[in-house]
This record gives sequence, C-alpha cells and structure tokens, in this order.
Amino acid sequence: MNHRQTTVASRVAYTGTGLHSGRDVTITLNPAPAGSGIVFVRTDLAGRPSVSALAANVTNTMRATTLEQGEAIVFTVEHLLAAFSAMGIDNCLVEISSAEPPVADGSSLPFVTLIRSAGIAEQQELRRPPIVINQAITMRYPDKFIAILPYDGFRITFTSTNPHPLLGVQFGDYEITPEVFVRELAPARTIGFMHEIELLKAQGLALGGSLDNAIVYDNEKCLTPLRFPDELVRHKILDVIGDLALAGRIQGHVIAVKSSHALNTALAKEIRQVCELEEALSL
Repeated sequence: MNHRQTTVASRVAYTGTGLHSGRDVTITLNPAPAGSGIVFVRTDLAGRPSVSALAANVTNTMRATTLEQGEAIVFTVEHLLAAFSAMGIDNCLVEISSAEPPVADGSSLPFVTLIRSAGIAEQQELRRPPIVINQAITMRYPDKFIAILPYDGFRITFTSTNPHPLLGVQFGDYEITPEVFVRELAPARTIGFMHEIELLKAQGLALGGSLDNAIVYDNEKCLTPLRFPDELVRHKILDVIGDLALAGRIQGHVIAVKSSHALNTALAKEIRQVCELEEALSL
C-alpha cells in the first residue's frame, strides 16, 4: 500500500519554558514541502539558521538529545520528535525562539494536541519505504544495551532498572501505533530525583524543572501523582521513539535494557549507516 507524505495542515504555536535552560520559548509548527523532513529554525539568531532532525546531526546526549548544524543548535527535542514520528508527520518546519523547546508537562501529550490542532495534511508525493531491519544491530555499554531485530511492524520492548525503592525493575512492551502512542506512552512524563537537582543545576541543567513538568522522587516517596504505575519505563520508550525517529521510519523490534539517549542515538546512527550501505550494494 502506497502512503503519501504528510505535513501539518496549518501554522500553530505553543509557548512555555525549557526544561534545562529555564528560558521562555515559543515553537511554531509550519507546513513544509514534501521531502524536507523535520527542520528546526532558530528564529532568535541572525540569519535564522536551521538544523534537520537527522541522526548525523546529533552532537550531545547528556540528559537530552542535542542537534547541531552550523550556528543552529537545539536540544531536548526527543519528546516533540516522538510525537511527530508516532503521529506520522513526515515534514514540518519548526520555528523555535530559543535552543530548547518547551518542556510543557514533561511528556509528549501537549505536542500531540498541538499537531491535532494544526491538522494533518496529505501531500502529493509518496513516502519513501520504511527502513526494514534485515539483521540484528546492537549497541552495548557495560550495564545497558539497545538492539533492533527484524520484525514486521514497529515494536519496542524496554526493561528499566532503578535503585530507588519505589521504582526497581519496570518492563514495557508496545506495538507502536498512533493509537497506542497517544493512549499509553505520550502522557508519560520525564523523571527526576531531588538528590540530583542541585548537581544538575550546577551543570546548567534542569533550570526549568518543577513538580508541574516532571515526576520528582525524594529518597522515600514520589512527590508527584503518577499517571501510570510504570510511568518511568513508558517515558523511556517515548524517548526511544523520539531518538530513533532521527534515523527515519523504521520497521523492526527494539529491545532495550537501561538504554539512554547516548545509546538510542548511537543505534539511530548505526541504522542509517547500515541502510546506506545496503542501498549502495543494491545499485
């Protein structure tokens, strides 16, 4: 079945605060030509430099995913990219007035709502076929890994382990469809710990974090009402969706244990390299 490319149907804006920067920021989603992909435009910088949401443009993965191309830098883009990916948006020009999108409530749900308010427009051009995973690709650190296997669909199986007594081991396994994403994954928020906050702020991170946009734990309890008992692992899966979107539309089964932005984006880069090699060999 041939599917056509999509973009947002109208221009729509959202204003909020960046999670790590603490700065007020407005993002504006704009319709974009077929074949252009997701492009961030820094409206606050001279010349409005832009960066495409591609694995090759990832330059940093400390606590969030950073994209960089020339003068244009954006970071903590994974929640927005997850919404674009799961909602099937191929092309969008994202004007952004600072380096970091709004954290909103710490989840992808506000971005799903934003996309729905803009509407989704079908374009004339056909989509490229998905990247079909034909062989296992694995990225491994000493105590964590992420792999992708051949599979007829897009599925993510994630095991999270955390020493906090209220978290422990959490397991999630989802076939990623728009319906499943909106219902089960998009509402899951990012998580932080009181003992980390001072260190993060000393590093210039989490400056915009609060109980309104993150789940926060102290040593004994959760300070934020949970949306799901296993909200941590659901958010980890959301991050995987956003990070792997940098490789393109994928057909495969992701299996991860304690994976991070560093591993997720390393896998995205490796998928691109394998895909390009396969394309070159088929010529």
